[in-house]
Amino acid sequence: MSTFLSVDEQMDLLQKGAAEIIRVSDLRERLEDSRKTGRPLRVKAGFDPTAPDLHLGHTVLMRKLRHFQQLGHTVIFLVGDFTSLIGDPTGRNVTRKPLTREQVDANAETYKQQVFKILDEKVTEVRYNSEWLGKLGYEGTIRLTSHFTVSQMLEREEFSKRFNAEQPISLHELLYPVMQGYDSVALESDVELGGTDQKFNLLCGRELQRHYGQKPQIVLMTPILEGTDGVQKMSKSLNNAIGINDELMWKYWVFLTDLRQSEIESIKADVVAGSLHPMEVKKRLARTITAGFHGEAAAVSADENWARMFQQKEAAEDLEEVSVAYAAVSGPEAKQIRLPKLLVQMGLAASGAEANRKISEKAVKLDGETAESLIVALPALPARVVVRLGKRAKVGVIG
Repeated sequence: MSTFLSVDEQMDLLQKGAAEIIRVSDLRERLEDSRKTGRPLRVKAGFDPTAPDLHLGHTVLMRKLRHFQQLGHTVIFLVGDFTSLIGDPTGRNVTRKPLTREQVDANAETYKQQVFKILDEKVTEVRYNSEWLGKLGYEGTIRLTSHFTVSQMLEREEFSKRFNAEQPISLHELLYPVMQGYDSVALESDVELGGTDQKFNLLCGRELQRHYGQKPQIVLMTPILEGTDGVQKMSKSLNNAIGINDELMWKYWVFLTDLRQSEIESIKADVVAGSLHPMEVKKRLARTITAGFHGEAAAVSADENWARMFQQKEAAEDLEEVSVAYAAVSGPEAKQIRLPKLLVQMGLAASGAEANRKISEKAVKLDGETAESLIVALPALPARVVVRLGKRAKVGVIG
């Protein structure tokens, strides 16, 4: 008796968030064979440790790996310690600067520490592609590259654009998709995951597996997750880290949680019907993502802290505190302060004129309430007040 779920039940989870599967019929067939034989599929995704930290955009693939893992399949977290020395040309219009072996090894260690916030360490196969690529040697590399033509390489969008623009393409960059493809041969993978920008590399794996007498892997691609601007690829360097708006909220539910597509559609239907408020869905999403990385207690604490700051108008524990002398901001009467002076003293406005303008624009809040006057009465001294101007907020300690 098979321990795997039915193919339809597995596909419900595996197709969630998939931009393209090559091919869906092959995946269904492979899953059916797996159920009949009891052999789990071998599922791989490669991550080149070119930087020390992973962000939520990276976790889209890791979460899809987790879905396969939850269904009982063998998941391979492949560290591209050898291919990192080449540098993936995906999305690049210039040659990537090669990393040193020391940089790669240090980054790889941090990846391992972070990935098991999503994957189950006990049943995850961690591999390094230097295991086989480092042993190929010159003869092995020549035989490997003989399966591809220069014409095929120039079909790749990045290379084609650079070639037509007469921008240089380093010879070692042409080797990258070949090396990634050989990873699939070495690991005998049934499925490889990657972003849509990796399609050329992923198909190289299928091609090489045919040459080596293996059944070509299924390719499952996920979209590139947009950041908070809703346009650019999520990236710390683009300063578009996670934030939630209505347009992106459903994408984040799909790509950053383990709920099945049918469950997400049910939540969405409740919102459309008016039985569930969008704000509650956003808060639940935030708690779900936070709990996945830091545990349920941390998620609850963050949720409560957010409520204190934005709903109960209490000061968040991590806001910067600024001490302000009462004499520097005192108003015409006792226990009164001049709000424009307070904004300048706290570094929230560059000048009194800017502060006046922001107050008149209703952009300033004190303890969550929009400031209506230039003169503010304090209940007592010393006083502690949360001052917010736009997205910036500080705690002013006046005394």
